[in-house]
Amino acid sequence: MLIGLTGGIASGKSKISLFLKSQGAVIIDADEIARYVVKPMSSAWKNIVEAWGMDILKPDRSLDRQKLASIVFSNKKELEKLNNITHPEIIREIKDRISREPDGSLIVLDAPLLIESGLYTIVDYVWLVSVTEVTQIKRLQERDGMTLEEAGKRISMQMPLEEKKKYAHVIIDNNGQWEDTEHFICLYLLKKGEQT
Repeated sequence: MLIGLTGGIASGKSKISLFLKSQGAVIIDADEIARYVVKPMSSAWKNIVEAWGMDILKPDRSLDRQKLASIVFSNKKELEKLNNITHPEIIREIKDRISREPDGSLIVLDAPLLIESGLYTIVDYVWLVSVTEVTQIKRLQERDGMTLEEAGKRISMQMPLEEKKKYAHVIIDNNGQWEDTEHFICLYLLKKGEQT
């Protein structure tokens, strides 16, 4: 079974991913792959440097992700340009890693842009982690030290949750206690296991 796990920023998706890993799932982390495909001297890295210049590099020549984020998350055209460079590389690597797993594995593709990138078409089920915007803002302020304006801007750059719900097979409400989320996931997996 291949599950596509997605959700907005600060929805708690990573915690759910870690829990699924503890239950024996193979996790394919799109964020980790996104970092992997832009390592120094890779083709995506070269295209990014060509687009935004050497100023977005750290002294070790790796990308200064914060500097790049400040550019692309304040301008949709810049974000689109970055996505056009990185997404084909990320998708290729994701498909390659999935193909290496044995049949019958429980694989979780943890991907914030699962729907936007079209990767939802390759999974069996789309799991959407749902939280209110108030919860997202609170978590971004606590976790990343963002201002209210920065958090609001970052959220506004993403596909609205209501739009994502149209693609979801399972919606996980992660506004409440973690124990409730965990219980919901366990019940779902148990039910699926009984059906196979």
